[in-house]
Amino acid sequence: MFQDEGTSSITSSPLQFFTMMSLSPKLGSPYPWLRELKSEERGLYLIHLLLTCANHVAVGSLDNANLALDQISHLASADGDTMQRIAAYFAEALANRILKTWPGLYKAFNSTKIPVVSEEILVKKLFFEVFPFLKVAIVLTNQAIVEAMEGEKMIHIIDLDANETAQWLALLQVLSVRPEGPPHLRITGVHQQKQVLDRMARQLTEEAEKFDIPFRFDSVVCRLEDLDMEKLRVKTGEALAISSVLQLHTLLAADNEVLQKSSPLAGKSANGVHYSRYQHPNQTNLSELLEKDSVNGCSPSPDSVSSSALSQANVTKIDSFLNGLWSLTPKVMVVTEQDSNHNGATLMERSLEALHTYAAIFDCLESNMSRTSLERLKLEKMLFGEEIKNIIACEGGERKERHEKREKWSQRFDLAGFRHVPLSYYGMLQARSLLQGYGCDGYRLKEENGCVMICWQDRSLFSVSAWRCCK
Repeated sequence: MFQDEGTSSITSSPLQFFTMMSLSPKLGSPYPWLRELKSEERGLYLIHLLLTCANHVAVGSLDNANLALDQISHLASADGDTMQRIAAYFAEALANRILKTWPGLYKAFNSTKIPVVSEEILVKKLFFEVFPFLKVAIVLTNQAIVEAMEGEKMIHIIDLDANETAQWLALLQVLSVRPEGPPHLRITGVHQQKQVLDRMARQLTEEAEKFDIPFRFDSVVCRLEDLDMEKLRVKTGEALAISSVLQLHTLLAADNEVLQKSSPLAGKSANGVHYSRYQHPNQTNLSELLEKDSVNGCSPSPDSVSSSALSQANVTKIDSFLNGLWSLTPKVMVVTEQDSNHNGATLMERSLEALHTYAAIFDCLESNMSRTSLERLKLEKMLFGEEIKNIIACEGGERKERHEKREKWSQRFDLAGFRHVPLSYYGMLQARSLLQGYGCDGYRLKEENGCVMICWQDRSLFSVSAWRCCK
């Protein structure tokens, strides 16, 4: 078991001795013990090191954080087992956060980096193709739209992230065989890359012609936070549907930036919270250790601001946006979001929750892809690694990956005047059939209050919910 601070007894276990000496520069190099750690011991110890390092970073103890990162570097590996891979990306994120305390150094290190938007689009496309999570969301979204639009002759769909043509190709096929005949369909796509919208417009127009469906595609080139509702040009007589896939959480960053400018305490909460020293329980697996640490090892000091208090204050941008969508009077709005609490006010809150989430995601990768797979490496480094870095290393408007739980989103939609629409049993049947086609029992669906949670094992990763305008 891990020894608490002040405990003098040391047993013969290499892991116990390694834990006691690893962060103390006075005891000499602990590296020989690395060879004696078994896979499970190494995984547990990596978790301990990551949380310890995050704690040091949170309180500004950079020398101790550096010692922890040095130890992690000898245990973590981007091509190792699940925990080694996770640790590699969390360590990179923590180091990135430390580097930001010297703005000049950070800017110099990153001055020649060129962001390649096309690569980001490609890796998201890869995630869509390899895993069923977003395919399930699309099946549920399309079914909710079809049911809400039954009998409508003029349908307008607003896609708040017009990036996945497959969603609307499938919908065109369903609409083409409606008993009452196909409707006039207009899709308005919102995306910051014009070429993405042009490609989608071309593909959908060609497909609509094959099905003899009257069709029009309108492009709105802008970031979601800059969207002017007037540009959506919703017309009288149209039945409106709105689809949002993994987009709304990005709007929370703008609210937090405003809050930090108006509240010095908010900034202190995000970067300078002091935590009680971790008690290191004798746990046997990743989940148990994380659960224990989240209860016993993460107590903020009394002068910190809680994440719930900050979340209640973060209302400006997201509320304004949702109110704007409500004013369009949609018959249905279907929202897919990551079902995780990565918008905590403090680094430690986010670190614990992110470890839970990405442990499940990396376990899913381990179960479905070879460790030597180039596609897996791309997903881990270019998608999930970048998400982890944004959650851990960034603050203010720069921190876009502000994922929140379904309950939080439900509260926001209720306050904006939307009412919940339960997803249908038929939609669930389609989604379950899709998952069965993957031949892996780790993928699961569960229904919660009319919403669908898409899970890996018992960990909910994405939520899908449907809403209607209530006037």
